[in-house]
Amino acid sequence: MLRSIYNHFHPLACGNKYSLFQRGVFCTARKLQRMSSDDILNGLDEIQAKLMQEECILVDKDDNNIGFASKKTCHLLENINKGMLHRAFSVFLFNTKGELLIQQRASEKITFPDHFTNTCCSHPLNIPNELDENEAIGVKRAAQRKLKHELGIEPEQVPLQDFHFLTRMLYKAENIPKDNKWGEYEMDYILFIQRDVDVAINPNEVKSYNYVSSQELKKLIDTADSQGILLTPWFKLIAESFLYQWWNKLDHIETQADRESYTE
Repeated sequence: MLRSIYNHFHPLACGNKYSLFQRGVFCTARKLQRMSSDDILNGLDEIQAKLMQEECILVDKDDNNIGFASKKTCHLLENINKGMLHRAFSVFLFNTKGELLIQQRASEKITFPDHFTNTCCSHPLNIPNELDENEAIGVKRAAQRKLKHELGIEPEQVPLQDFHFLTRMLYKAENIPKDNKWGEYEMDYILFIQRDVDVAINPNEVKSYNYVSSQELKKLIDTADSQGILLTPWFKLIAESFLYQWWNKLDHIETQADRESYTE
């Protein structure tokens, strides 16, 4: 069954322009300027390296907005180990048959390349319409934007009102393959949506995709290590903590929401 699932996947800086935050706890302006001019992105995919200029939203452990920094700065282990935390989201999109759309991240990705993961994982940006925290609408707008960017799913196929913000998860992970440079430290909003959509992958973002049943996903996860299949750490954590119990309640998913706390 696992090989059947796998084989049927569809192939396909922080410089002085950015804010310092929370009284300079994490770094000084001079250090940020040095980081912006180093060569840590040399040799990496040009498109992915450029995306590292995007500005992520920095938060504390209560998910309060405390500033912003480049995607590059947020994902450097040096800063993660000093406590730099940013806001993120993980989308789980199900079709009307109840199957989950999962993807394999592209080899060009800087963090967790070639890993299988949930439908879409990314960050709301430090821009007005994604900073809006009312009913997590900014995060939902970011999810809509990235579903289009990564999977070619048109916004009208995933209306904002159909996203269900269920809870948040705080997690930290070093990059794989381990490079002692990159990692993740995120306050991750978990979003469910059930819609039939048309997929046209961006090959710089997504290597393959497939719809799976809950039993097929369990088989994939349980045998991943023995089969040499990579899974993102946040996907495994969400699957272990929530996913299957929620999957069985798609028809009344709002009953599962816990928006006041987070899992660590």
